[in-house]
Amino acid sequence: MALDRKIRVGAVSYLNTLPMVWGVKQHDFSDVMEISFNYPAKVAGALLNDEVDVGLIPVAMIPKLQESYIISDFCIGATGPVASVCIFSEVPLEQITHLYLDYQSRTSVNLARVLLNEYWKLSPELLPAPDDFIESISGTTAAVVIGDRALIQRGKSAYIYDLAEAWIDHTGLPFVFAAWVANKRLPDTFINSFNQVLGEGFHHLDEIIQDAGFSQYDLNKYFTEDISYTLDESKLKAIRLFHQKISLLPPL
Repeated sequence: MALDRKIRVGAVSYLNTLPMVWGVKQHDFSDVMEISFNYPAKVAGALLNDEVDVGLIPVAMIPKLQESYIISDFCIGATGPVASVCIFSEVPLEQITHLYLDYQSRTSVNLARVLLNEYWKLSPELLPAPDDFIESISGTTAAVVIGDRALIQRGKSAYIYDLAEAWIDHTGLPFVFAAWVANKRLPDTFINSFNQVLGEGFHHLDEIIQDAGFSQYDLNKYFTEDISYTLDESKLKAIRLFHQKISLLPPL
């Protein structure tokens, strides 16, 4: 299939995407592609509204698309603790009475809800998070925090509950937070080229880490141990199971 215009790509402006978008930034795709950056939920909204043709979106949003095609072998996944998607608290988990849900990712919010219900069997009051919700982590009020802010929060909170680690313990499967998804069929030539450049940054991690200038967490560990970028069959199985579980959740 060919489009008679540039392909619009929605990428995520988090540290964990730097190895993937590095290659995109090194090449001039201006004749075939337009790329924009935002946080995951915003990218998903753009894909739902057909404001972009492909985006790195929370996997929880895939069932909401009329058409969906995972177009890349790369993703934001985890085969162990992910470090940047956690519940942060000043008290042990069973003492939490209120839990803010980070508005930046539907996947992380729904993952927390599944784990609270099935794994921890706890039912704190769930609260929509305002912009400054991290400042409200105090006493028995905790929060699901994701992305770069979570890496910073690791140095501040007394109790940290890693959602990927809990999912893996609960299901025996890895977890996928976000995948590259198109809302229409795209040309194979674009998909192949895009997939190739997404992998280039993994050969330049030292350079990427130096350019990032982020000192609050070990980015080499983050890129090589915490995040698992390969979208394999076990991760696809995990996506399907996650979709089954969230389909049973009541609306927030």
